[in-house]
Amino acid sequence: MMKNLMFKSARALAVVAGLAVAGPALAAGDGPHVEKQPWSFAGPFGQYDKAQLQRGFQVYQEVCSSCHGLSYVAFRNLAEEGGPGFSDEEVKALAAEYSIEDGPDSEGEMFERDGKPFDRFPSPFPNEQAARASNNGALPPDLSLIAKARAVTRGFPWFVLDVATQYQENGPDYLYGLLTGYHEAPEGVAVPEGQYYNPGFISGHTLAMAPPLSDELVEYSDGSQMTVEQYARDVSAFLMWTAEPHLESRKRIGFGVMAFLILFASLLYFTKRKIWRDVDH
Repeated sequence: MMKNLMFKSARALAVVAGLAVAGPALAAGDGPHVEKQPWSFAGPFGQYDKAQLQRGFQVYQEVCSSCHGLSYVAFRNLAEEGGPGFSDEEVKALAAEYSIEDGPDSEGEMFERDGKPFDRFPSPFPNEQAARASNNGALPPDLSLIAKARAVTRGFPWFVLDVATQYQENGPDYLYGLLTGYHEAPEGVAVPEGQYYNPGFISGHTLAMAPPLSDELVEYSDGSQMTVEQYARDVSAFLMWTAEPHLESRKRIGFGVMAFLILFASLLYFTKRKIWRDVDH
C-alpha cells in the first residue's frame, strides 16, 4: 500500500516538474495553434486502439528511445488491461533485450543483467550531463508524462465547452502538431545554428530537436500507412497511454458513479415528495 502511494506521489511530482519545464499552459492566441485530432480515446466512452498503441510503441522504440526515456513505465505495464495488449511472453522477450544496471553484488560492485518485466525502461543516457553532451546542450525530456505535461489550453469560452464534453486530448494534439510541424522557415525568419523551424513548438518557433520522423522510416507489418502523419498519430496516442494508463477504467468508473448519482438523486426526490405531500406548507 505504502509503495503504491509513494509511486503515485512520484508520478504527480513528475507532472508538476514537467509543467514547470514547459511553463504555464498557454491560452489560445499565446502559443501555437493546435488542431483537434480524431482520437479513439476521446470522449466519455473513448478507448485506446490497441493496434495503434502497439504501432506507437514501435515508433518510440525504433526512433524516440535513442534520446528519450520512459522512466515511469515498466515493461510489464505493456501487458496490463487497457494498454497495448502485449502478451506476458512478449513482454519477457522485450525486457530481455535491455541491459539493466543492478547491484551491488556480494563484493559491492554494480553489474549488468537482462531486463525483467518488473524493470522500468532504462534511460538512454547514464546521467543528465551525458544527455546534454549528446544533444548540443539540450536535455531531451522523459516522455512518460509528456502528453500531460505539454498542453495548450484553448482559452475562454472554449475551455468551458471542453469541460462539458470531457475534452482532455490537447496533449496528444500538441504532440501530433509538433511532430508534423517541421518545415522551412519563411523568408526573413532567422533560425539559430543547431535549431530547426517548427511553429508548433510550445516555447517558440525553433527547437533543438531535429525532425525525428520521415516517410517509410518505421516498417509496419499491419498494412498501416508508413507516413510522418501516421507515425506521429500513433506515437502520440502511445504517449497518451503512458501518461494515463488507466484512462479506460477511469471512464468506466466515472460513468457508473454518474449513473448512481442520478438514480440516487431521483430516489431522494420521489421519497421527499411522498413524505411531505400531505404536509401543509
